[in-house]
Amino acid sequence: MEYITGRTDIKLYNSAVSLGKFDGIHRGHQLLLNKILEQKKQGLQAVMFTFMFHPDNLFSDKEIDTIYTEEEKRYLLEQSGLDVLVSYPFTEETASMEPESFIKDILIEKLDAKMIVVGSDFGFGHNRKGNVAMLKELSAIYGYELIVYDKIKIYDNIIMEEQVISSTLIRNEIIEGHMEKANNMLGKPYTLIGEVQHGRKIGRTLGFPTVNLIPPAHKLLPPKGVYASITTINGIKYPGVTNIGYNPTVGTTPEPRVETYIFDFDEDLYGASIEVSLYAMERKETKFDSLEGLKAQMQKDIAFGRDYFSKHLY
Repeated sequence: MEYITGRTDIKLYNSAVSLGKFDGIHRGHQLLLNKILEQKKQGLQAVMFTFMFHPDNLFSDKEIDTIYTEEEKRYLLEQSGLDVLVSYPFTEETASMEPESFIKDILIEKLDAKMIVVGSDFGFGHNRKGNVAMLKELSAIYGYELIVYDKIKIYDNIIMEEQVISSTLIRNEIIEGHMEKANNMLGKPYTLIGEVQHGRKIGRTLGFPTVNLIPPAHKLLPPKGVYASITTINGIKYPGVTNIGYNPTVGTTPEPRVETYIFDFDEDLYGASIEVSLYAMERKETKFDSLEGLKAQMQKDIAFGRDYFSKHLY
């Protein structure tokens, strides 16, 4: 997959282009992605166009935590078979671009779009004045086919009504620790991807060696606590349990860590790139009075994880 980022000097040819923010690459986004991937059979390049940073960040002092970081998004899309991922610079100039100029100057001249695939609420250009109706109106002039997908809805058994799948809704569910609901909307488990770091080896001294990740600063995290998890190493999936937090029992760490105990696994993974997917929350992080209390709870955590994966496919 070609990854084009931080540049405006782009020249592609014969592209099927999906457009959006794609935070989370959820089930709605996957409709767009699958459509452009299908066009590879017709000789078109499958191109996803998004912006390098979440657009809201340009107009706010606060960085927005994202479901998947840019690096994680790049990794996941590379596995999909996407040909080109464009993370276009979002600047004051980009934000002030008139909608038709966006179509002409970027989609046509830079990407050579023969097909454009968007969601029904897609907006673009200055003050989001561009919309699906404009894309449709100008398709004959600029010679592209427009494909529009309606939002996907999911039935919520708690509020007893349908909800539209959106990145905002998924973020809220992750923040609440409702991993199974978030995963259903994502169409895959929420995942942290990174390189295994050296930890303090406290888990090993307790008889539960862990692999450790330090999540990026603006990675959206669920509540601190313990989760049933699957760790993917070189394409192989291993069940286990993951603690996200600061290790308050053994001395608080300066940043949250992701520590995973993989069942029946004791290989050296330092420096390896792994994926840790969270399936269900067991409990919130707790400070124990002693290491013995922590060890006893860890045994219960492992029992929870083993029981969960004995009943659920992964």
